[in-house]
Amino acid sequence: MKQKKRKKKIDSSQLLRFALELLLLGAMCCVCVLVFNMRAVQAARSITTAMSAASTPTPVAETSIIAEETPIPTPEPTPEPTPEPTPEPQPEYFTLSFIGDNTLWATSQFENNPVGLPKTVGDDYAYPYQNTVSYFEDDEYTLANLECSFSDEKLAYDYTIVQFPFLADPAYVNILLEGGVDFVTMANNHSLDFYHTGVEKTQAVLEEAGLPYGYENEGHLVTTKNGLKLGIWTSGNDMLPNKDKAVNGVQQLRAEGADIIICMFHWGQELYYSPNSNQTSLAHACVDAGADIVYGSHPHCLQPIEVYNGKPIFYSMGNWVFGGNTQPSDPDTAIIQVSIKRDLDGSISYEDFSCIPCCVSSNIDGGNAMARFKDGKSVDYNSYANYNTYCPTPYEEGSEGYERAMSKLMGTFEAKSQGADYSDYYASWG
Repeated sequence: MKQKKRKKKIDSSQLLRFALELLLLGAMCCVCVLVFNMRAVQAARSITTAMSAASTPTPVAETSIIAEETPIPTPEPTPEPTPEPTPEPQPEYFTLSFIGDNTLWATSQFENNPVGLPKTVGDDYAYPYQNTVSYFEDDEYTLANLECSFSDEKLAYDYTIVQFPFLADPAYVNILLEGGVDFVTMANNHSLDFYHTGVEKTQAVLEEAGLPYGYENEGHLVTTKNGLKLGIWTSGNDMLPNKDKAVNGVQQLRAEGADIIICMFHWGQELYYSPNSNQTSLAHACVDAGADIVYGSHPHCLQPIEVYNGKPIFYSMGNWVFGGNTQPSDPDTAIIQVSIKRDLDGSISYEDFSCIPCCVSSNIDGGNAMARFKDGKSVDYNSYANYNTYCPTPYEEGSEGYERAMSKLMGTFEAKSQGADYSDYYASWG
């Protein structure tokens, strides 16, 4: 006989306990889930902060890194600059320039002739010196012989005595000014061509132009732009300057404070290539009396330079702007430049000289042809006829004209003929 199973009876107290355990288990699960979520959120925030810090470092961190990798060096003191040495004082040097005859008109025969000086120059007063003005515009002082008179009206002269009268338009004084000339001597054989009226009118023109000048047996003390005191003695109306007057003049100029003394004499014989005894005697006496430079004009050609007791004597400078002839028989001339030294103690003395050989004309080929003709060579007349353009021009160094002019200045020139011959000139009058 089967026995029936008996159902187990659940106690109510057990059931309550079971329910409480189940509730406790659920609460624990909720706590666990809550804790997990909180940690997850914290972890996410940490990751975000770390990423932000990595992409944008803070200035404090950057400065800290730079400071650790590149230490700032301690600046060194700036050294004091080495002062430039003071230049040693040096002597000063100045240039005096000398040129020959400035005859700024033509004889009446060529006064209105197209090949004469007045028609060639016209009112272009800078033209005659255009090829040489660079030598004079920047030097200390330029001296020349003025061998013409200035007047705005015709003046009387004695045609039985005066063979070649030159009466220039007063405007032609501008040729000298444009050329850079600073002083002219009027003491020559043409100054009295128009009697004392011509002298006075010429002096008035020069004074109005502000151009210093010297006349017969006159001493002048001039001060140059850099303060050199030049004593200048001028003489030679009769081509025989008085020795005693010249020596006394030199001594007086020295006593008056001249730094450099220059004698300007009109002397000698036309177209002779050596000085005569009167020239040398007078020149030596003046140097012995204290002259530093002796300058000569009148021969219309270059003569040798002599250095006597350490001082230069330029016996003849020849022609320069020479309106007296459309084809001068001697084409050679020169610029002589003298160097003057002012030493550290203030003393002033002659130092040296140099020569720039020139042709009286810019037509150098014509001048050379004339020189060859005068030397006895067969030359076509047309090659030198009226070659004078009244515009002195330096010869090229080493050229035919250069060597010929230098030989005259150095005393080695051998002249085939000497002396002035005006027979052709007189014959041209018919």
